[in-house]
Amino acid sequence: QVQLVESGGGLAQAGGSLRLSCAASGGTGGSLAMGWYRQVPEKWRPREFVARISESGATTNYADFLKGRFTISRDSAGNTVNLQMDDLKPEDTAVYYCAADYSVILPDSPSDWGLGTQVTGSS
Repeated sequence: QVQLVESGGGLAQAGGSLRLSCAASGGTGGSLAMGWYRQVPEKWRPREFVARISESGATTNYADFLKGRFTISRDSAGNTVNLQMDDLKPEDTAVYYCAADYSVILPDSPSDWGLGTQVTGSS
């Protein structure tokens, strides 16, 4: 099983920026597709997809609601994925979860999850 540890959450004013990171360790040593999901405070809303990056880093996908405000990337070693969050809005307030899977692109139900990091966008 892959261990995922998120960092970089916090509080940012509307229009501000935060950068999340997720470090992967353990597992079988193969290449991981990785990505980010978020759980907003309204618990009745399901966890929602934010962004994903392929195991090679060549392909990225984003949720439509982001409108280009977030950028996902991964380091050259492939063990860390980052989420640059710009122009933050209050509605971006959520717990952000890192996800990973041994696949080319992250599937709808990733096999491994981090514990999450809180992001709060203030108005």
